[in-house]
Amino acid sequence: MALAKVRIAPGFDKQSTPSDAEGRWVDGDNVRFRYGEPEKIGGWEALVDDKIVGAARGQHVWADTDGKRYAAIGTDKVLIIYYEGAFYDITPLETDNFQTGASITTTNGQTTVTITTSGSHNLEVGEITTFANAGSFTSANTVFTASDFDDKLFEVQSVPTTTTFTITMPTAETKSGVTTNGTLDVNPYEPVGPLNQTYGYGWGTYLFGGRSIAATTTTINNGGNMLVGANTVVLTSTANLPLTNGKLRIGSEDMSYTTNTTGTNTISGITRGINGTTAAEHTNGSTVTDITEFVGWGDASASSTVTIEPANWSLDNFGNVLIATIHNGRTFTWNPLDSNALQTRAVIGTGMPTRSVMTLVSDRDRHLFHLGTETTIGTPSTQDKMFIRFSDQESTSDYAPTSTNTAGTFRLDDGTRIVGAFKGKDYILVLTDTAAYEMQFVGPPFTFSIRKVGSNNGLLGQHAGVFANGAVYWMGKTGGFYVYDGTVKSLPCLVEDFVFTTDGNNPGINYNSGQLVFGGINELYSEINWFYPTSGSQAIDRVVTYNFAENVWTTGTLDRTTWIGSTVYEKPYATDFNSGDTPTFPVVNGVSNGASLYYAHEVGVNQANADGTATAITSFIKSGEFDLNGNAGVPGDGEFLMSISRFLPDFKRISGNAKVTIFLNEFPQGSTAASSPLGPFTVSSSTTKINTRARARLAAVQIENESLDESWRYGTFRFDVRVDGRR
Repeated sequence: MALAKVRIAPGFDKQSTPSDAEGRWVDGDNVRFRYGEPEKIGGWEALVDDKIVGAARGQHVWADTDGKRYAAIGTDKVLIIYYEGAFYDITPLETDNFQTGASITTTNGQTTVTITTSGSHNLEVGEITTFANAGSFTSANTVFTASDFDDKLFEVQSVPTTTTFTITMPTAETKSGVTTNGTLDVNPYEPVGPLNQTYGYGWGTYLFGGRSIAATTTTINNGGNMLVGANTVVLTSTANLPLTNGKLRIGSEDMSYTTNTTGTNTISGITRGINGTTAAEHTNGSTVTDITEFVGWGDASASSTVTIEPANWSLDNFGNVLIATIHNGRTFTWNPLDSNALQTRAVIGTGMPTRSVMTLVSDRDRHLFHLGTETTIGTPSTQDKMFIRFSDQESTSDYAPTSTNTAGTFRLDDGTRIVGAFKGKDYILVLTDTAAYEMQFVGPPFTFSIRKVGSNNGLLGQHAGVFANGAVYWMGKTGGFYVYDGTVKSLPCLVEDFVFTTDGNNPGINYNSGQLVFGGINELYSEINWFYPTSGSQAIDRVVTYNFAENVWTTGTLDRTTWIGSTVYEKPYATDFNSGDTPTFPVVNGVSNGASLYYAHEVGVNQANADGTATAITSFIKSGEFDLNGNAGVPGDGEFLMSISRFLPDFKRISGNAKVTIFLNEFPQGSTAASSPLGPFTVSSSTTKINTRARARLAAVQIENESLDESWRYGTFRFDVRVDGRR
């Protein structure tokens, strides 16, 4: 008998077969490597009791000039500030969709209430609105009062018509019911976008949810009905419609037009009843939807390039001021130094473009960049997703280039859209869907230089990149990882197929939901995490981690929708979305399920819940199959079967217990094991050896934990072996 030591290199190898990955780890969850040895990751604790409405899609932390620290969290429903252990709702209102003179109708025995507006409300199911000036109620007919509506939040439950929508009250009407006298103000939250990213297929592709996917809507303002034979129509606003050759939908009728005269809001040169629809008379005030980019009825799309992008935010700070931009939407500001700031909503940024893919602050030279933005400020229909506009230095409102300022514009040419941008040490790396560009401040007269530094290396999603260790790392649109440190390079990855390829039982990444991917740095352990959804899932359910200090990769099931490193707060902060949870902040009557929890990571070894309870974090790591003969000094690579009589656990650190299992196999592609797996054996800090009886040609070792307060760091594996024949 002789003791043999198995040396296992750090990092996962999922590119090789289990037997070819001898001397490497091949699988695991909730583990990391430090100084070459595997250990369980740290725990996390809930920062606030409340659960935020919606799925978090953006997060930013900063400190103001008074040293106060803030975190901004943007979900598909709301914009939230975290400050000193509490949440504050600063979601902007959709000011150009305010309604006045609405009425409230209640019905005996029902919690459903109908709101009737004086004009088209332009609301979608799932949007949030607040009310004011509910007026007086007849107490003999209704249990409700104005205070049940004023300054309360409600989710839109249904939209029966363009002038009616329904909400849900916390309690049912117990009296006969009432219709109020029409004094209600309807003040909707700014819509952010849909929860998930999908691709449009089939007939009517792209018409899934109207404004939720940024389709422009307006109303007829003709002074009368639009008659069946009319070939012109006056609308409330045509500013966001194509100037020429557009298409509209009113009711069930589609129509095309040749000219949009924005000065008079007149659409002319109309051809009625296209796409197989029938011309009809439309009442004044009817909703008009821009369907120019829709795939028409009868033009079935089986392989669509139309992406219905999910809600997303870009969040940054310009000094004290938070800059918050909705993906392909408006930009808002919020100043924590304003009076009563935490009870004040974000507002539309003065002088800023009204539709941009994202925004970013160039900290070194103090310019605000709008990327994928309008060529004409204030005209959303001029949005060019390859166009970049930047403000004058030290300004967030001056974008007109002059001989005396540093504002400017330029357009990229490689790609179809800007996907994301990341701040480097003295540059900004802009990534389109096909290429990489470096922008660098050079001062007047050009202000910024821009050069293409890479092709065929586009970015998968807006947040799928990270600046770390002096370089920008990102997940590629068509798979693989890249790094820019002055030169764009492909990043070798031994878990690449596992992440990007669906094969057998392994679901690779869901490219159709690539915009959900979120990259974040954990400076405490030199790690970059990419959280991503797998094939068949529209929610994040996996993570792939690169340790740039040790140049190793791991994978896991940690599902965080946003992550921010420990630059302002002492620990990384992250959000976790659960579609089955009921949101509690802000309080929204009739809110749909789906809420985000806010966690501080690398705290303890458990999940510390807001209610004071704890949940165990399970972890495991499994090695490739090692050849017992080679480890015992016996010639012949797998020639002889070996007998294992004991093994000596070697944990550098262990709290509680760990379990060790030895997996046995006779052949690399054997359909059955030579004998049943040995274990699991429970190991504690006092365990010196484990006696076994096993016979195999190949073996693998697995370390795991499953209970509260357990943590471990593993060293080496020694076992007692002898030759036991060839078969």
